[in-house]
Amino acid sequence: MADQPAPLRRIGMFGGAFDPPHWAHRDLAKTALTQLNLDVLHVLPTGHAWHKSRVLSPPQDRAAMCELAFGDLPRVKLDEREIHREGPSYTADTLRELQAEYPGAQLFLVLGADQLLAFKSWVRWQEVLELATLAVANRATNIGADAPLDTTSETDLSGVGLPFELLQMPLKNISATAVRARVGQTAASAHALDVLVPEAVAGYISQHNLYQPPT
Repeated sequence: MADQPAPLRRIGMFGGAFDPPHWAHRDLAKTALTQLNLDVLHVLPTGHAWHKSRVLSPPQDRAAMCELAFGDLPRVKLDEREIHREGPSYTADTLRELQAEYPGAQLFLVLGADQLLAFKSWVRWQEVLELATLAVANRATNIGADAPLDTTSETDLSGVGLPFELLQMPLKNISATAVRARVGQTAASAHALDVLVPEAVAGYISQHNLYQPPT
């Protein structure tokens, strides 16, 4: 009897600054693992972010927080290749590497609605589309520092003109910007951050005095 062919592997890539990783990031990872039936989800802290004007926190801090935020999830692999890569981090390069590491696998790029709306500004975005299926989580229209945590107003993705698979998850209006703003408030504590980030991440932020306003 001939051997049955191995099932096609399904590999996810979830990149971002993760400065810091928050509850919406974790929920997105869990949703992608389940809905896309992924064998592995690579979580990749960005190295040199060509598209961000602000300076990111040190990569070792962002990697450590990712380990705390995602490390207990099954089939998640913390992947530090982009923070060790010289020069700008381009998604197309990482997908090419994953394609070589998982020959014949189906690749999924997990991202949020804001990234989808800006997708055509990415370097070599057409190449990214050729390499991976976009798997997108919608987000609330208001994700500012003072936005309510529960909302039903979602971003309109009808005009993006790109193929993507919509991930089914509750709207989240938490953003890393809001977390950093909360930390900058003088009354903020690790406990006060728990609503925005996993407890271990809140503790790391407090212990390492991250996101403090300049004195």
